[in-house]
Amino acid sequence: MQLSTAHLIANPCDDEEDNMAMLCCHSDKGEMFLMTRYPDEDELEITLDGEPSTLDGIKVTLGATRLLIEIAAADADALNGDDHLEILHQTAAADLAEVEQTLKNILAGTGTYVSELG
Repeated sequence: MQLSTAHLIANPCDDEEDNMAMLCCHSDKGEMFLMTRYPDEDELEITLDGEPSTLDGIKVTLGATRLLIEIAAADADALNGDDHLEILHQTAAADLAEVEQTLKNILAGTGTYVSELG
């Protein structure tokens, strides 16, 4: 599955939401993707235009223009039947550090983060 978005919206630690880390985007077709995790929870939540799915053991790769989310085949219902989601983005280079920190916070202890930012 693939989405295109103008930019990724990231918050590594929202103190108004019990320190939740949140990454989201809206595609150019109006689809919404949301990934969140509270610091005291072992799993993260992914929402793709509907009901949230609780997952662990995912792999996320961040590049300058691409975010790749890979999940277990058994969890494919979280991504409408796919085991991966590729988000093509145009996030400003200056904002990628915040996106990276957010992903590290979300995935700490429950997933794998890979940086292609160089």
